[in-house]
Amino acid sequence: MTAPLEGLKVVDMTEVQSGPSCTQMLAWFGAEVIKIERPGGGDPTRNELQDIPGQDSLYYLQLNSNKKSLALNAKTEEGKKVLTQLIKDCDVFVENLHPGAIEELGFGWEQVHKINPKCIMGSLKGFNMGSRFANVKAFEPVAQCAGGAATATGWFSGPDNIPTQSGAALGDSNTGMHFLIGILAAICQRQKTGEGVYVYQSMQNAVLNLCRIKLRDQLILDRLGELKYYACYPYEKFGEAIPRPANAEGGEVLGWCYKCKNWATDPNDYVYIVIQKSQKGFEQFCNAMGFQSWLTDPKFSTPEARDLHKREIYAAIEAYTMTKDKYAVTEELGAKGVPVGPVLNWKEIENDPDLNSDGTLIDIKQGGVRGSFKTIGVPCTFSNFKPTYGPAPALGENNVEILTRLGYTAEQIEEMRQNKVIE
Repeated sequence: MTAPLEGLKVVDMTEVQSGPSCTQMLAWFGAEVIKIERPGGGDPTRNELQDIPGQDSLYYLQLNSNKKSLALNAKTEEGKKVLTQLIKDCDVFVENLHPGAIEELGFGWEQVHKINPKCIMGSLKGFNMGSRFANVKAFEPVAQCAGGAATATGWFSGPDNIPTQSGAALGDSNTGMHFLIGILAAICQRQKTGEGVYVYQSMQNAVLNLCRIKLRDQLILDRLGELKYYACYPYEKFGEAIPRPANAEGGEVLGWCYKCKNWATDPNDYVYIVIQKSQKGFEQFCNAMGFQSWLTDPKFSTPEARDLHKREIYAAIEAYTMTKDKYAVTEELGAKGVPVGPVLNWKEIENDPDLNSDGTLIDIKQGGVRGSFKTIGVPCTFSNFKPTYGPAPALGENNVEILTRLGYTAEQIEEMRQNKVIE
């Protein structure tokens, strides 16, 4: 049960979602994460979307579990001294302040490397260094749009043919996970070199990385002028850029989202069904659905023919799915080897018996008025390690502990409080 990152010290100057999602995972893997927050308010998410007046929001709690909070004004001379001491003793220093802010504060990569040559520094920004947008502040939707996700999401025709955000935090939490990969790789590298390195992660690049198959599609479109596996083929003309794919699977199989029995009263009573390209997979599908005639029907018997008759195929399948709810469809077709799954809404996910029992959904004891809160835990599992989930810290909760460790006396700490260096 040794935590993978036990003994690792992280100084965390990130806020909102992208950075904290990374550092929370470091904390869950056993690192000591000291979150540096501004006195007087702290991380902006503490007060955003509050469901209990006067209490830290779920937005903050779900991204800062297991961390320690130091409410420090790093713009003051004494605050800079404290931050310098923390960096001298840490393994990783991460920040996601607006472009240029950390350098203005005096803690850019060159300065940090001089303070502690073994320290790994990570910066998370909206755009790449050298980009014409490098100085632009980026939020979640900005990253999704600049990273190619929004233009490749949504419907390809009609009034809803507009760039559309994904419900997944592709710009924020996704960037945090890419950032995490870079930092962990840098830790492995330091074991060989003995020296820290600068890790820079842009939100745009993280979104692009998840959208790489859209670049594949654009290159194919450049060469062939059409994409037969897209939902709009053969019904719409292709332009220069790939169209929005609607609910198409994205490869050479036929995947679509189908209404089920209760769709009129339940907007999420849908299933997703995939017809595989291989002959064996197609035979399994036809036998499961009772569509054996499709095996010899020239309109459906080949992948090329199926691409030309998508809407007829979708209509025939939906005539079946409309007779059952999504769970019955999933159980029946899944047992017969057809790739299928229910569309789960978030109320269903919140109460899913499997997710609540296998460690995916966890309850963290926060204490106080909140009591406990539910969140999504570490998404991977280890054979020899199970995370211990603790509460998120109150603003400045660990001031005395951290400053005492640095050698400050009780009198000095109180003086710092009086001088508004700490809260």
